[in-house]
Amino acid sequence: MMQERDVMEYDVLIIGAGPAGLAAAIRLKQVNAELSVCILEKGAQVGAHTLSGAVIDPIALNQLIPDWQQRAPQLATAVTADEFLVLDADIGFKIPQMLLPPQLHNDGCYIVKLGEVCAWLATEAENLGVEIYPGFAAAEVLYDDTGAVKGVAVGDMGINKQGEHKADYALGMAIYAKYTLFCEGARGSLAGDLEKQFNLRAGRDPQHYGLGVKEVWQVKPEHHRLGLVQHAQGWPLDNSTSGGAFIYHLPDHQVAVGYVVHLNYQNPTLSPFDELQRFKTHPKIRGTFAGATRIGYGARAIAEGGLQSLPKMVFAGGALLGCSAGLLNFPRIKGTHNAMLSGMLAAEAAAAAITAGRYQDELTEFVTALQASSVWQELEQVRNIKPALSKLGILGGTMYAGIELWLSKLGLNTPWTLQHSTPDHARLLPQGQFTPIKYPKPDGVLTFNKLDSLALANVSHEHDQPVHLKLRDPSLITPVHLSNEIKAECHYCPAGVYEIIEVAGQPKYQINAQNCLHCKTCDIKDATQNIHWVTPEGGGGPIYIGM
Repeated sequence: MMQERDVMEYDVLIIGAGPAGLAAAIRLKQVNAELSVCILEKGAQVGAHTLSGAVIDPIALNQLIPDWQQRAPQLATAVTADEFLVLDADIGFKIPQMLLPPQLHNDGCYIVKLGEVCAWLATEAENLGVEIYPGFAAAEVLYDDTGAVKGVAVGDMGINKQGEHKADYALGMAIYAKYTLFCEGARGSLAGDLEKQFNLRAGRDPQHYGLGVKEVWQVKPEHHRLGLVQHAQGWPLDNSTSGGAFIYHLPDHQVAVGYVVHLNYQNPTLSPFDELQRFKTHPKIRGTFAGATRIGYGARAIAEGGLQSLPKMVFAGGALLGCSAGLLNFPRIKGTHNAMLSGMLAAEAAAAAITAGRYQDELTEFVTALQASSVWQELEQVRNIKPALSKLGILGGTMYAGIELWLSKLGLNTPWTLQHSTPDHARLLPQGQFTPIKYPKPDGVLTFNKLDSLALANVSHEHDQPVHLKLRDPSLITPVHLSNEIKAECHYCPAGVYEIIEVAGQPKYQINAQNCLHCKTCDIKDATQNIHWVTPEGGGGPIYIGM
């Protein structure tokens, strides 16, 4: 007999307890305290899977909770100094602030640990009556007879690697709602299903991504400047590969350092993790970490495509919000405020629809409000920056970006829109066209390897469960294939998930799914799109602390 799912019903269901989802939940309760609101979060706790730099624009927090600084002064550190560095292998120089477009300044912004911000917002939401369920992974979108989204099914628990039910097997429950808001972050698995189901990407450019790799260090007091924000461009990347670094000085003599590599790079031996390790050795950088101790590590993909890459954000029964849609302001490297504002606007539209007796239709009012908001204005102003880098290269694209940002600040917006129609996975070229990148051996003091780093991410998965990194066509992986080609995922994965080992004298493709940081890079960058990331059991993955 087929087991029936338990069913729970709410007015609004939110998938993901990140900034967009939590802002939506809080705003729903602010607008109508009688609404029933539920958040499902796949991480073991709120904030466990949240990773960002992060310097945030406080505009959304100021609107959502105007007295947040008085109520939670520990959450944020005001930016006190702002530096932009350009590096080559031996030297570096600062670009004077007066030469940088005003949009790139961080005046009035705050350095935060985004996971801690989300944990605090979750408490605020629960105090308003929102139900939050960490450790429950939404695994399947559910549709009604008309094809509208009616909710999701939570992933089953207690299935072994062979797909058989274990003694503790439990069928995941179904959760229904009048509207379901998807806030999974960049490259959400359910968002991808919805894009196909409703053809949400029709007429849109492909989404484009970067991989951010981040560490947190406890540094010596003499090397610490509270509130200092540094960004860097140039070395160690070559002139055909775009990306950049950040260094943020947090309270308690902590420093966050990270590197973002844009995933349209071409050399299959490039490793974003190892580019961060090299960056720390630069003469202008390494002094910050002299005598310091590394205390945190993680990685996450970010959606960078901008306005041209936004999917249609609404469909019958729900909406895509925040980084699930791709609302990052690429040149500012800031998306948290836009994610939160999108959540607030969607909440207002959903609350009004429910009050009017509507359900499971398209929230077109949300799109109208978003297009009239500061979110849309920001994205429209910077829409050409990302494609300019792709078309004109690093030097030409950077010069174009500077000119266009200055013009937009003067109210002179360019009338054209550049397109970037080649997806990131199609940019990889054969290994034979490149000299393999030889990264220095880590010293265990300033530079490290991937596996040693994983311990700082507190990664944990139930070992005996189906592998959540699927090969759509396993026959593409053959001994001949492996012996003649360096697999790019063995390099770009920041967790050592993919490796080629030797068994009985033959190469074997091994997926160490237990290492996975849920960064989604393999799902994005795999050249044949053969790797498909799906949700593991709820609660699995990293447990980021102070990230």
